Amino acid sequence: MSLVLVFNSGSSSVKFQYVDPESTATDTPIVSGLVEQIGEPKGRITIKSEGEEYVKELELHDHHDGMTAAVAFMHETGLDKHRKDAVAVGHRVVHGGRTFSAPALVDHETIQKIGALTPLAPLHNPANISGIKVAQVLLPHLPHVAVFDTGFFNHLPEAAATYAIDKNVAAEHNIRRYGFHGTSHEFVSGLVPELIGRAPEETNQVVLHLGNGASASAIRAGKPIDTSMGLTPLAGLVMGTRSGDVDPGVLLYLLRNGMDVDELDTLLNRRSGLKGLSGVNDFRDVHRLIDMGNDNAKLALEVYLTQLRRIIGGYMIELGRVDAITFTAGVGENDAIVRARAMENLDFYGIKIDDLKNEERSREARVISTEDSTIKVLVVPTNEELAIAQKAAAVAQQQG
Repeated sequence: MSLVLVFNSGSSSVKFQYVDPESTATDTPIVSGLVEQIGEPKGRITIKSEGEEYVKELELHDHHDGMTAAVAFMHETGLDKHRKDAVAVGHRVVHGGRTFSAPALVDHETIQKIGALTPLAPLHNPANISGIKVAQVLLPHLPHVAVFDTGFFNHLPEAAATYAIDKNVAAEHNIRRYGFHGTSHEFVSGLVPELIGRAPEETNQVVLHLGNGASASAIRAGKPIDTSMGLTPLAGLVMGTRSGDVDPGVLLYLLRNGMDVDELDTLLNRRSGLKGLSGVNDFRDVHRLIDMGNDNAKLALEVYLTQLRRIIGGYMIELGRVDAITFTAGVGENDAIVRARAMENLDFYGIKIDDLKNEERSREARVISTEDSTIKVLVVPTNEELAIAQKAAAVAQQQG
């Protein structure tokens, strides 16, 4: 068996998995782990494999400490036996800008180019680089491959990618729509044609990646023609704690009335979305509050759905013909209420949801629309780690 070790380095955490690139989206990874609370007095490493869970608590000053401790912990638990089967290390990198439209073999030049994109993702790219550098020291014998969230959307049509601001200002500051969750959108959309019995080049689809972060894409013949996130992951749909689309004048108004940039950043990224409206950002809690008669939670759900339906409708018009609408990620895969409500008022298009199929809980990809629905509605589990593993393995194979 050939495995890929996948790293997803955040600002204070690192997720890692040993993944078989030949597995399916719902298969359990060979090993999965989480290093968390990096930089805090007490860090934590959790590793799971074959139904067993191993936990260690210790102080982790930085990513080097965290990843080194994780590798040592795998040795202690005997799970580093999988290293002999590894053919590559895949790294999630949030922002590839216009520089990277495909996965890239990591070398000194690649790291420099990722670093140059830091102004576009100041919280993410530096953490991604730290993770790559540490992993290169720990695993020097393996090829390291960077896989970019923005890569799938790198070649959006110019009309979809361009903001209507002074073109010279936009060019100077690299301002355009980049899109995010691209690994998920590409992975899920690639599975849909076979599920509905159409050739990929003849399939038009809308993909809804609904999690704590949320994004949508319009895809024609396997290529994205639009996506909801923009220069940053703040744009588009209402999210768990993020605002989604907001009139830019609101921000100018708040700046002129005493808020500074950091306060605005906190407001839009951490105190908005479902949490800003209802006090909670987990849809299970939103539904619980609604059942208790909480008006704020009811409004939060309606605001969320209004924006979601607005974007679905817009993408259907852009595509002209739609063959499939697909729900994925945590909310999309598990929340039958959100799926049903999102598809309301679409009878005119011949969209019909099968209530029993929609209510069914399953980890398998499935169609939840009726047999006579003119547009197929699906639930397709995403697996970004598997997608990264597949891309990293392909690059490693090309290198021989």
